[in-house]
Amino acid sequence: MKRRIPTLMLLCAGALLASAPAPARAPYPDDPLASPMWQAHATTIFGDDPVRFDPRVKVAFPEIAENQRSFPVALDARGIGPVKRMVIFADLNPIPVAIDYRPKAAEPYIATRIKLDQRTPVRGAVQLADGQWLVSGGWVDAAGGGCSAPPVSRVKGDWAQHLGEMRGEAWPAPGANAGGGVSRLRITFRHPMDTGFVANIPTYNIEAMEVRSGSGAVLGDMDIWASVSEDPAITLMPQARAGETLTVEGRDSNGRDYIAKVAVSQQSPMPLAAAR
Repeated sequence: MKRRIPTLMLLCAGALLASAPAPARAPYPDDPLASPMWQAHATTIFGDDPVRFDPRVKVAFPEIAENQRSFPVALDARGIGPVKRMVIFADLNPIPVAIDYRPKAAEPYIATRIKLDQRTPVRGAVQLADGQWLVSGGWVDAAGGGCSAPPVSRVKGDWAQHLGEMRGEAWPAPGANAGGGVSRLRITFRHPMDTGFVANIPTYNIEAMEVRSGSGAVLGDMDIWASVSEDPAITLMPQARAGETLTVEGRDSNGRDYIAKVAVSQQSPMPLAAAR
């Protein structure tokens, strides 16, 4: 996978920046959310690339986290221009980055569910073809503990029997460049997505996923961190027509590989109003 951001680097970013000399670059823009971790995460994720806040980057999520173990987030950068990377992250999570997605033959859109450990800014960042980053997001109220609570499957004790089971469906995406053969793909894994913050349970998570067309071309690939919710559900919008069969491959941090074939159906499995 390309340009993976190590979890250890993210966890230790604040300490490293405190002891390192000031970088020889223009400062990042002031954070409209006034997050204490903005500068640290900006340095780790964006490096020397130009960054600006842009409301055209749509980050959709509830204002209050009713379930801090499974918080829905969608990042939508359609209509802005060619996008080569999309990152979802929560500033005050112990594992800030959730997904680093690289759409290739796909619309710049991704949705998933993440864990929240406390009240925090949740952000989406997209990198355009010219290298600049556009960022948006907002504060979310959360009770906390999402990263340090044991997964439900661990409590029930049935996680091993269902580990790696995959389900998926794909259908033409309404209103999303329909004439160009864009589809909406939703894929789910059965996986505990252990963060390593529960006693006697080490980190264990899906760490990568790739989607390929019927001809084998890569439509999009991503790195995934343990801050994504248990039993990950990920929605993308690849360029694929009705009748085409997509291949989805995943890999977890123990080196276990997963694969599924998903045929693009002729129509949406849900009403148009719910499929948007």
